[in-house]
Amino acid sequence: MIKKIIFAAATLLLLSCGDNSRATEENVLPTPMHIEKASGKFTFDGGIKIEINAPVEDSIRLLQALSDVGITANNNAGKSITLLLCDSVAGITSPEGYRITTTPKHITAEGTSGAGLFYAVQTIAQLYNAANYIPCGTITDQPRFEYRGLMLDVSRHFFGKDYVKKQIDAIARYKMNRLHMHLTDAAGWRVEIKQYPRLTQFAAWRSQELWKDWWYGDRLYREEGAPDAHGGYYTQEDIREIVQYAADRYITVIPEIEMPAHSEEVLTAYPQLSCTHEPYKQADFCVGNEEVYTFLENVLTEIMELFPSKYIHIGGDEAAKASWPTCPLCKSRMKEEGLANVNELQSYLIERMERFVNSKGRSIIGWDEILEGGLAPNATVMSWRGTDGGIKAVRAGHKAIMTPGEFCYLDSYQDAPHTQPVAFGGYLPIEKVYSYNPVPDSLTPDEAALIYGIQGNVWAEYIPTEQLNEHMIYPRILAIAEIGWSPQDKRNYEQFRTRALNAVKQLRKNGYNAFDLSCEYGNRPLSLAPNNHLAKGKRVAYATGSPYYPTYTAGGDSALTDGIHGGWNNSDKRWQGFIGRGGIDVCIDLEEEKEIKSIAADFMQLCEPGIYLPAEVEISASADSSTFHTLATIGHNVVRDDTLSFKSYGWEGETKARYIRYRAIRGKQGGFMFTDEIVVK
Repeated sequence: MIKKIIFAAATLLLLSCGDNSRATEENVLPTPMHIEKASGKFTFDGGIKIEINAPVEDSIRLLQALSDVGITANNNAGKSITLLLCDSVAGITSPEGYRITTTPKHITAEGTSGAGLFYAVQTIAQLYNAANYIPCGTITDQPRFEYRGLMLDVSRHFFGKDYVKKQIDAIARYKMNRLHMHLTDAAGWRVEIKQYPRLTQFAAWRSQELWKDWWYGDRLYREEGAPDAHGGYYTQEDIREIVQYAADRYITVIPEIEMPAHSEEVLTAYPQLSCTHEPYKQADFCVGNEEVYTFLENVLTEIMELFPSKYIHIGGDEAAKASWPTCPLCKSRMKEEGLANVNELQSYLIERMERFVNSKGRSIIGWDEILEGGLAPNATVMSWRGTDGGIKAVRAGHKAIMTPGEFCYLDSYQDAPHTQPVAFGGYLPIEKVYSYNPVPDSLTPDEAALIYGIQGNVWAEYIPTEQLNEHMIYPRILAIAEIGWSPQDKRNYEQFRTRALNAVKQLRKNGYNAFDLSCEYGNRPLSLAPNNHLAKGKRVAYATGSPYYPTYTAGGDSALTDGIHGGWNNSDKRWQGFIGRGGIDVCIDLEEEKEIKSIAADFMQLCEPGIYLPAEVEISASADSSTFHTLATIGHNVVRDDTLSFKSYGWEGETKARYIRYRAIRGKQGGFMFTDEIVVK
């Protein structure tokens, strides 16, 4: 039933950005689909009458949304804001769309759902915040994608329910509608399951507070209440409170329960679910053990009672499968089901769990590894290892949520590493996030229609505090919000940056620890301009046994003499990666003998993903490519640390040569070596 409700109160107060800039579309984030300007403006002097014509539940939510941004009512005022639920709205096809019509006396917002009217309120609030008035005209707006999400990793470091609710407030303001909670992983189980109390009495607590100390330490779990127990979990009542709080802001909370991998905490609390039946030995469930399916179905039953979301995320990523080939139960399962390999064994588990979830009227989401061995019939794929998983999924007729690490992993450095707290690695400034288009050009229109949306992920291995978590989320999640909402042809980074700077001011004023975008340092200075040197454009020959890694070619054989230096990120397609036993062994032909005074190359180290500096570099020169004389041998004691660092290995002096040989040898720790340019002067 729709009722017309008129709210009366005494005052009207709105939060102000304080910059008194013009109230135009440049102040709305995400940028609207269409704006038609008119002369005049709606001011807030003298109070406002508020009318909401919607079902009672939506009306209560919308009134709260108005109150949250400081709008209350005066029933006798000469001006009004009307929120009107309609069967249809011209120019709108999405239930989350809206149209706002503003005259000097009236603001009318129309939508076909409570969510549409809620997003209209957010637009009104942003316009007012910018300049204390609303410009006259019409805004017609709707989202590009149905799914617009943020993932919080509350397993690696636990964040309480009040913090989660605070983030819900922020993402709702920017018209995001999904909160994905990564609730389980080796570092801790974070949700109460009544049938399996050891999951929160034991598996939610660990011996060290910081993930990195625990992961590189003893990796032991503790009993709840032990003096050195660190962790936490949400009670079922906490979850209900979070879910309702999100629903009141038209956000769906999606739980993730990891399977078959990332389950060390479960398999230590309940070791009979592993292949070896020993605690602290396994990360993957025993897929051949029938008791595993009883456990997972019981857990998911309680999860689905707590989370009414259509989707349940079942993980599915990074299974080592190491014990499955020799486990008697797994081998028996493979034989019984006619499975050719362990990838198909993983698919067996995923498909079986999908059937169970489907039987409850729900659907599953999994990381793109669930494609391996065959995709479950009704699954939606979350593509994180680049875009290939999403492309493969939609071409098979499945929905895909795009969240590639290159653009959407907000645990990467957002500015020059030396200016930022220690992060997991990489370099992902807001401009690069914003540059992403979730619909690959290679898709047909029908395939493109299956791109369900986009999500930003905040993995918390290196994020131990709520303040640091916010620092990593904001403002980059605003780029995700605009990608998910605004038409591709309406997006412009320079305009977005202006709006993001204003949003950061508002976020910081409202108590969020947002990164100050106005102080951004930027990319590695060397990467900003070409380097003209003697070897630029010259041919590079790679010795047998020293090829570059296929994923990190940086453009191929010419990469080390193209004059282009890499930035802060080894994945920026400028750093060439090597992992073979031969290390790096290349020879540059300068085409003629030249006087040489220096030869050098830069390397990076980032230990978490396995990138290390060389243990030794040898630089030599030759006139004929046959007889080389050594110019320098440079040793280095490779020490593991948490920071991103760079080191130049070079020689200075005087010599004549046509050919330059540059060799770099890995240390005992192995891993990758990355270099970007061999500079000869």
